[in-house]
Amino acid sequence: MARPKILLGLILLAPTAWADLEVQVEPANRAVKANIEAYVGPVEAGSREELRRLFDHADEQATLAAQALGFYHSRNYLRFSGTEDDPTLIIRVDLGTSVRLNKINVDIQGEGKGTDAFALKLPENLAPGKRLNHDNYESIKTQINNRALRYGYFSGQYLQHQLLVNPDANQADVDIAYLTGQRYKLGEVTYSDTIFSDDLLNRFIPFEPGVPYDAELVGQFNRDLLSSGYFNGVQVIAPVDQAVGDVIPVQVSLTERDPHSLGFGGGFSTDVGVRTKATWDQHWLNPQGHSRGASAELSLPRQEVTAFYQVPLDPPLTSNLRYFVGWQHEDIDDVETRSVAAGAELRKRLDSGWERVLGLRVQNEIFSLGDDSGNSTLLIPSLALQRTKTSGGIDPAQGYSMLFDVQGAKKGIISTVDFARVTGQVKGLYTVFDRHRLLSRLQLGAVATNDFSNIPPSLRFFAGGDQSIRGYGYQTLSPVDSTGENVGGRYLITSTMEYQYEFIENWRTATFVDYGNAVDSLTDPLKTSVGLGIRWVSPIGPLRVDVARSLSDPDEGFRIHFSMGPEL
Repeated sequence: MARPKILLGLILLAPTAWADLEVQVEPANRAVKANIEAYVGPVEAGSREELRRLFDHADEQATLAAQALGFYHSRNYLRFSGTEDDPTLIIRVDLGTSVRLNKINVDIQGEGKGTDAFALKLPENLAPGKRLNHDNYESIKTQINNRALRYGYFSGQYLQHQLLVNPDANQADVDIAYLTGQRYKLGEVTYSDTIFSDDLLNRFIPFEPGVPYDAELVGQFNRDLLSSGYFNGVQVIAPVDQAVGDVIPVQVSLTERDPHSLGFGGGFSTDVGVRTKATWDQHWLNPQGHSRGASAELSLPRQEVTAFYQVPLDPPLTSNLRYFVGWQHEDIDDVETRSVAAGAELRKRLDSGWERVLGLRVQNEIFSLGDDSGNSTLLIPSLALQRTKTSGGIDPAQGYSMLFDVQGAKKGIISTVDFARVTGQVKGLYTVFDRHRLLSRLQLGAVATNDFSNIPPSLRFFAGGDQSIRGYGYQTLSPVDSTGENVGGRYLITSTMEYQYEFIENWRTATFVDYGNAVDSLTDPLKTSVGLGIRWVSPIGPLRVDVARSLSDPDEGFRIHFSMGPEL
């Protein structure tokens, strides 16, 4: 009794046999060929006899596939070839005359008629005289359904939707009538139990109660709450089945994140060598959403410790007030500074896309450079504008960034010297033909003062290094004193033009020209360097290795530069 069971098990476990499928379309039409292959699907047959039993099914599916693309007079001829154990099903299709569209009627009725919500975009090939394609007809219905759901016409219904095909006349008519019904509205917002105040949460709402329903507003509310840094779980819903009249309540479910986080990191660049960094953040500390944090960054030439306290404003995602305090020691190329700063910054992202930062800080800096030294105390108001626009990701294909900064001080108002300092930087990235990239950068700066000797090094200009003029050491380009030591300049001009070619995925070669200098006069000579490099788009961001040489100072020899981070 055991043997039949064993044989049955072996049969059930036997591998499925598949036959090949070959579709021939006359006249040649790749779209029809692909559609028939998709309709017929894999052919399961281990012999010619099994294949013959599939002829009727394959014939029917081939006919339907041709009709879906407007060929209602197609004729199919089926045969098989190959060996008994390895058969091939061959379908030859004579397409015949195609059916063309005649009348196109898409009628939107009701409250939504003539509104942007139902400003439909008909497919290019859904027009009188074009060959019938069932997908175009279905896409119009899908578009109507999607718009009704997005814009809150939840009671909308089709009065009529039909595709009338007359094969004898080789014509087809599209007739769609849709009654939108009323548009629902978004109502009051309620929250699950949370430590945060309603006053803070309500500032994230991108709409006023009573506005017409728009699913994008609900989605934006969800995204903004999640981007706030306060939560690790957010769900915003507007349940239609709980509507009161035409008003839908908005319900928000929130799960707070752990308020504390620690971070440790490190890196290397030829500018500052090995560096390590540690951060601590308390993402929220009270119902008003205040936050605070501290960081320490250490490298051989630079050590820095900073702390901040941040207050969200309105809207909290794009506007905040940050208080800060920091200490820094820097010793680079015989320029040594120790500085302490404290102040506040008012940040706001403008509707134009620019981020505006208004700042006020008190800064004390003790410095020595060359044969000079000093001790400056400054009260510095500042204004910075920044904008970055890219195609997205850690390796954008194109984009640009712009930064403009103005700051100054008035002697006698805490400050020991008068000055005004202006800087600007523009970067651009463009990709052509997929593999060819052009990267450019221009940075300009100027300091106006009647007592330059009392301007601390942090406010003077230096050039040279990975992000400046390659072929020179970090901050080694500037005017020098009587001892030949760099002391910083009044003006900064640096520029880059770089070409990159992707030879394999995520790997690029680069060639570049850097031009500029930090100078005391706009007539002083500028430096030129050229070089070659390689780029690797790693999972953590782009890594760059460059070999550069100065054309202006050949005695500098070749210099290797290593850096990482975004190009814009």
